[in-house]
Amino acid sequence: MTSNDRVNVLIFDDSLYSRSRSKAVELLSRVHDHSTGKYINGFRMLTMGWSDGNSFIPVAFSLLSSTNPNTQINSINENIDKRTNGYKRRKEALKKATETMFDLLKGAVKYAIPVDYVLFDSWFAYPKVIKKILGHKMQVICRLKAMHRVYYTYKGKKVNLKGLYQKLDKNHKNRVVASAIVGIGKDKDDNEIKAKIIFVKNNNNKSQWIALLSTNIDLDAEEIIRIYGKRWDIEVFFKMNKSYLRLAKEFQGRSYDLMFAHTTIVFTRYIMLTLDVRKNEDEKTFGGMFFEYCDELKDLSHIEALFLIIDLFKKTLHDYSTLTEKKINELLDYFFELLPGYIKKSLMISNAES
Repeated sequence: MTSNDRVNVLIFDDSLYSRSRSKAVELLSRVHDHSTGKYINGFRMLTMGWSDGNSFIPVAFSLLSSTNPNTQINSINENIDKRTNGYKRRKEALKKATETMFDLLKGAVKYAIPVDYVLFDSWFAYPKVIKKILGHKMQVICRLKAMHRVYYTYKGKKVNLKGLYQKLDKNHKNRVVASAIVGIGKDKDDNEIKAKIIFVKNNNNKSQWIALLSTNIDLDAEEIIRIYGKRWDIEVFFKMNKSYLRLAKEFQGRSYDLMFAHTTIVFTRYIMLTLDVRKNEDEKTFGGMFFEYCDELKDLSHIEALFLIIDLFKKTLHDYSTLTEKKINELLDYFFELLPGYIKKSLMISNAES
């Protein structure tokens, strides 16, 4: 349904699994809710998902508890047989998020899931984590957080993210303000591992920037942004499961096994819906010789790309010609008249929808 050179990604993120009214649930702990800034009874639902930019599939997850006596409310049920998978899952729930992350990643490697990049937010963006993922023969694109004690090597000196930004030449007219090739540590052969960091304008706050890191230094800045944009699929996934598929809302069980089984069922529902949507969007699944020659599912439609080209062409005429606004519009109208009928129809539909 897609070409072999399509960029496939694994996405890691965690979300609050709320049991706010519970007190006797196994392994229950106090979890910080980033959206409200408060602590709520529940778990951190660490999820690993696969995406090709069109479809998102949850691959594995873990409901993380806490080993801190100040935040853990209940411990493991002592009657659980230590030889069972259920006990292993409970022990996994007491690990650090980064340790569990690599347990999930090993499963993706074991089953040879096609992956080009691993994407995650700034919560996991430490050089040590990035280097370990590279050891699994996977590239990383992630968002960075300005942490004082996390350093990168730039021109032979150790600098943190804010220090790196201050040293770079900037162009505030572009979306990508600055970029640099940095070192993030040494590999097992004592060779420096290089990465590319780009600083992008923050649309919500013009005075701030967003930093993205790519271990593939050959990618240009726009491609890094495009690939990282696929991480948004997991946010949609969390929203769908909590708001529409009733995650953690349709039962009142206290067993960790019950919660794990229910989450698996909800994720399976999402996979079924994703498969149905994918088949309905891709005409090749309808069969027939004609549909074998249809285009693959797209990251960006041809009509959207054409709109972008026309906008750039119009801007170029404004900047580098003496034509008036009226003449430019007349030129574009004449250009549209020369287009084939099916393209004009698609442009009219797309313009009406937008």
